Amino acid sequence: QVPLVESGGGLVQPGGSLRLSCTASGFTLDYYLITWFRQAPGKERELVAAITNNGITNYADSVKGRFTISRDNAKNTVYLQMNSLKPEDTAVYYCNANRKLIFRTENYWGQGTQVTVSS
Repeated sequence: QVPLVESGGGLVQPGGSLRLSCTASGFTLDYYLITWFRQAPGKERELVAAITNNGITNYADSVKGRFTISRDNAKNTVYLQMNSLKPEDTAVYYCNANRKLIFRTENYWGQGTQVTVSS
């Protein structure tokens, strides 16, 4: 059973929009820091956006004002709304769930979803 499943990727023209979803299976996202990362070919994985368990958000400078991260605890899902997409946003997008407990850290990754921005 894959703990996190991303969906919503695809091919979109520059200036278009996509909404990515990250849904947990087998555990509750409520208590986790959720982070979207992306990795383009030949580049390192980079942080895109993050949201804490109480809704505080953080964004990479390259996506501020264009991307919005949100969470719906009732659906056990975190979203990444991506607007005004640019070709440089092309990458595989990954969802990560992380929480630190007293004696261990729980960390889960999804399998990734491809986003391609091209005309």
